[in-house]
Amino acid sequence: MRILYLLFPLFLLLLHSAAGSSLAPTNKKQCLKENGYCGFLNCKYPFVIKGKCSRFFHCCKR
Repeated sequence: MRILYLLFPLFLLLLHSAAGSSLAPTNKKQCLKENGYCGFLNCKYPFVIKGKCSRFFHCCKR
């Protein structure tokens, strides 16, 4: 029973980080569906990196 107060915050931390990771596009199809484009290693000025298309390509969106 004494360890429960230590396990509960750890469980919440893991749950919180897992919930946010699925929001970003993870492949080219999802990126294009969300009105983005796949840029090699970086994005042009008005766009920012919002996910990954593949290993070296990032999903760029406004």
